[in-house]
Amino acid sequence: MVESKTPIKSIEEVVNWINGNKSVLMIDCRYKLSEPDDGFDRYKSDHIKGALYIDLEKDLSDKVEKHGGRHPLPSIHSLERTMGRLGINDDTVVVAYDDEGGAFASRLWWVLTYLGHEHVYVLDEGYTKWKSSGYAVDDVIPTYTPTQFKANPQHEMLTTQEVVLTAVQQGNATILDSREEARYLGLVEPIDRIAGRIPGAEHAFWKGNLNEDGTWKSNKELSERFNMIDKKDSVIVYCGSGVTACPNVLALTSLGYKDVRLYAGSWSDWITYEGIPIETNKK
Repeated sequence: MVESKTPIKSIEEVVNWINGNKSVLMIDCRYKLSEPDDGFDRYKSDHIKGALYIDLEKDLSDKVEKHGGRHPLPSIHSLERTMGRLGINDDTVVVAYDDEGGAFASRLWWVLTYLGHEHVYVLDEGYTKWKSSGYAVDDVIPTYTPTQFKANPQHEMLTTQEVVLTAVQQGNATILDSREEARYLGLVEPIDRIAGRIPGAEHAFWKGNLNEDGTWKSNKELSERFNMIDKKDSVIVYCGSGVTACPNVLALTSLGYKDVRLYAGSWSDWITYEGIPIETNKK
């Protein structure tokens, strides 16, 4: 099977893959931050035929501590166990999907790419479009033979609070905030205890990657959207807790940016450090 480099795949492309290659594994990433059981409930009701479910908090996040943010990354060993439980091996083509514009599917895409898996993609448009287009869905929860998933961590994809602070102080990287504009400006903060942004951060709300119909914008449109960032720059992407930053990482990757790092703890980690600099437009 020939795979193109863009990580965003249309429904038609994925259907052709499924019809032609049995190693394609669909993973349902649907989730609602305000209702942690909602995604799995929807999965149990119906899902893409053959899909397995992965949970943002139970599988793709670790226990919340003093530092690390609201969705800390699990250890490499823990992630290896999770991916092995799903039956993923080096040859498995993973297609992640959700029904939330790709936010949670992109988190899985980022995690697997960080672990060194070379065949992982995000389904364009999501589950509702798949179902309304008449493609196969059911309520059967499949089982796959567990594997020994061995990670090859791509450490350059991840960064820490210390590195971000150095970037603020020295200006040696472009910092990109992926949250809604009002949160970026520090005018409101509905989730975290302090409003504001990392000083000097550029802004690109992650949902701006999508067209009005929910499809991902073309690379030409995305290139115009991120034209404030030079492709030679080191880029650090953050959001509230390292989840909705992932669609922006994915978009930049699809455009050929080479040095794009996720600040996994993001704003919810940044504000846990005493004396940390904060910028805001609030008067």
